[in-house]
Amino acid sequence: MKLRTAIALGTLALSATLASAQQGVSKDEILLGSIQDLSGPLAGFGKQARAGMLLAVDEVNEQGGINGRKLKLLVEDSGYDPKKAVLAAQKLVNQDQIFMMVGHIGTAQNMAAMPVQFEKNVINFFPITAAREMYEPFHKLKYSFAAPYYDQMRLAVPKLVKEKSAKKVCTLYQDDDFGLEVLKGGEDGLKTIGMEFAEKTSYKRGATDFSSQVSKLQASGCDFVVLGTIIRETIGAIGTARKLGYSPTFIGSSAAYTDLIHKIGGKAMDGLYATMTVQNPYTDEQSPGIRFWANKYKTKFNEDPTVFSVYGYMIINTFASVANKAGKNLSTDSYIKVMDNLTIPADMFGAPVQTFSATKRLGSSASRLSQISDGKWKVMSEYVSDAPAKK
Repeated sequence: MKLRTAIALGTLALSATLASAQQGVSKDEILLGSIQDLSGPLAGFGKQARAGMLLAVDEVNEQGGINGRKLKLLVEDSGYDPKKAVLAAQKLVNQDQIFMMVGHIGTAQNMAAMPVQFEKNVINFFPITAAREMYEPFHKLKYSFAAPYYDQMRLAVPKLVKEKSAKKVCTLYQDDDFGLEVLKGGEDGLKTIGMEFAEKTSYKRGATDFSSQVSKLQASGCDFVVLGTIIRETIGAIGTARKLGYSPTFIGSSAAYTDLIHKIGGKAMDGLYATMTVQNPYTDEQSPGIRFWANKYKTKFNEDPTVFSVYGYMIINTFASVANKAGKNLSTDSYIKVMDNLTIPADMFGAPVQTFSATKRLGSSASRLSQISDGKWKVMSEYVSDAPAKK
């Protein structure tokens, strides 16, 4: 009887220990997961974000890790396909048993994957997309750092329209969750100055020919075009316009703020405006801190860093800082407790101050304008923000 009791008590103790164990956190390691586009239309962004993350992981581990634990990052490829993102999330969450999903790229991809994560109490930390759905509706496992596309356009478009004395504002946007956020932000921003889009035209994700859409905008006499485009779509649309002798003011969101635009698109991209937060880290940057970091990155990966490299680097460093504060007994709950009272100061890359609370899951809604001039992005305005408008 005593033996049976001892076995039963031992079994209960083991069960309790297993039940209390935190997925993705062992004695020596913290396992993080990320889903990037490594083979699809956003592969340029995804590979850069992954590199930035890996640089930060190496630095954290070289400095002793987090409370004695080393970081390990697993990266899966979604190909920018929501269905593949779900499969990737299922692998990372259920099979690999990650502690947290960090820097998942893509709006539709995040929306498809989040239910898989939330079922296992896995935080969606700082996804690389500026969609409002990354923090709305409220969920304790959502944390977003990116100024929403909606607010970016709502604030920047009317301001630039007035500066340019534009008469006819139109839009070309990707026909998905991302593009619709840009569209809605532009629409609501124009209402504040008594205007509306004179023409709206869209394209399917993955499109490569924009001749019909651009011809439509040109025929409509649009002198100002809001772009809900990303890399190759931005280059394709503007390049087509230049060939047609069509030169309206173009403005894109932070999704179009990348050095790939001017590196691939060349001189034709000069003049493009985009909303942004952190500045692109050019290796000849005047700031010693950015120049040192950019050259360290280039030495490691044999390519220049970009703003998406900075995103990846910042995401891992923020995670590490919070995890350190959460203490030795790292868990989802202890991590959330730190996040709910967190302020992230402005950094050398120019990011605005970010704050989080028990009811606030977006760090900052502030953004500013940049423009390509002589083949480089140059900051053109201070940060602009206000209380987010209702949907």
